[in-house]
Amino acid sequence: MELSASVSIQHTDSGLEYINVDSPLCSGKVFLQGAQLSEFTPKGKNSLIWVSADEDYQERKPIRGGIPICWPWFGVHEKADWPIHGVARKLLWRAEEVNEFSDHIVVRLSLPMRLVDETYWPYKSKLEVEFRFSEQLEVRLTNTNLGDSAFTLSQALHTYFPTSEIERTKVDGLQGASYIEFNEGPYIQQDVVGFARETDMVYTQAGTTQTIHTPEGVIEVTRENSNSCVLWNPWIEKSKRLSNFRDDEYHTMLCLEAANVMSDMATVEPGQSHTLATVIRWL
Repeated sequence: MELSASVSIQHTDSGLEYINVDSPLCSGKVFLQGAQLSEFTPKGKNSLIWVSADEDYQERKPIRGGIPICWPWFGVHEKADWPIHGVARKLLWRAEEVNEFSDHIVVRLSLPMRLVDETYWPYKSKLEVEFRFSEQLEVRLTNTNLGDSAFTLSQALHTYFPTSEIERTKVDGLQGASYIEFNEGPYIQQDVVGFARETDMVYTQAGTTQTIHTPEGVIEVTRENSNSCVLWNPWIEKSKRLSNFRDDEYHTMLCLEAANVMSDMATVEPGQSHTLATVIRWL
């Protein structure tokens, strides 16, 4: 794979390999493990991605922050001993393409399916993720069915966003959507969402654009081929139980995740593809 002038391969002190982007438009990092993005900062602006200060970047361990890829299921599986959020975020992806254009950089990775235990995913398929770096970030997760029968999956781009003060942060654009919280509901979202307690809302029939209003400015989040999303903040008590997460870091982050979950799960017919996409930017 040939790299562009703005892209290099680097390693953390712990040895994890990542693709580093440093262009006139932005900077970013994408780890081969999990194809997990851990940084996106438009030039001259604040970062759009949050990572815990306690993250130690260890092998076979998802990064606490960034954009973990939850695949081929989101959350806790009905089989309790199966890994939470699927298997893709712990496996080593392969870098397939780096292309630099005048107004954006494309980084594309694929998951070698030989690494996926057939117990969890017995289907013939291809999974790729494409990151488009510019003044905004676009992420495209594509499932292609290479088999003879349809398959159905749930998935999410589990994006962690930064804020300096969660109590002064609000999410607009979810009004009218249906949601489940702590396995209760469904309820209808009536108002702009604020934060004063643990939040774990799984939305369906959600509009394709939300805005996150933080003390630092407004972040716009759009989704494609997704009628569902997840809003999460662990708050005080759950923060104490999370790995690689400081007790007070709930104060500086939230997750708003593009998803295909619940009634919005994705079914892919033989020979067809499905792309879950999200775009994030400062307004």
